[in-house]
Amino acid sequence: MTGATSDTATARDNLETERREEKVRRFATRMTIVVIVLCNTVVLGGIRASGLNLDRLILAPDVYDPRKDVCVRFGWQRVAGVDKPVRLCSEWINFSDPSGETHTFQRETTVVQGADGRLYFDHGPRVDYRLLLLGVFVLLVIGVGIWLNRYLIARYRFQLKAGGTSISSTIH
Repeated sequence: MTGATSDTATARDNLETERREEKVRRFATRMTIVVIVLCNTVVLGGIRASGLNLDRLILAPDVYDPRKDVCVRFGWQRVAGVDKPVRLCSEWINFSDPSGETHTFQRETTVVQGADGRLYFDHGPRVDYRLLLLGVFVLLVIGVGIWLNRYLIARYRFQLKAGGTSISSTIH
């Protein structure tokens, strides 16, 4: 008779364990969704709060092309290898740009004269640490989200195994 009782107790324990694991799976699914939404909100809020314009961050520098653009304003630019400043287009409208904004000559762009006598634009090294910082911020938010998700699921699993006692009763 004791063998039948122990089999019943084992079956009851197995059933209780299965129920507990099903609760943990449901909680884990809900928490994963909540953490994903929360992390996306933090990343998008951080980008918005920083005022970072991703369109301008990734684009290559724009230069005046007389075949596609219309010059609006000329300016004098220093050219490496030439004694006097040269008159170049400093503001133009690009017809392929749907925004209709005027494009301007960027200060960090230098103009050099080639061996053939033509002018060329030297944009220099295009290092923008804001993109690197954005990547680090996104990885940090993802890491914190994964850690938070695992922590909350482990805590919930521990509470279920402890018999459902609440946090407030274990603290006081």
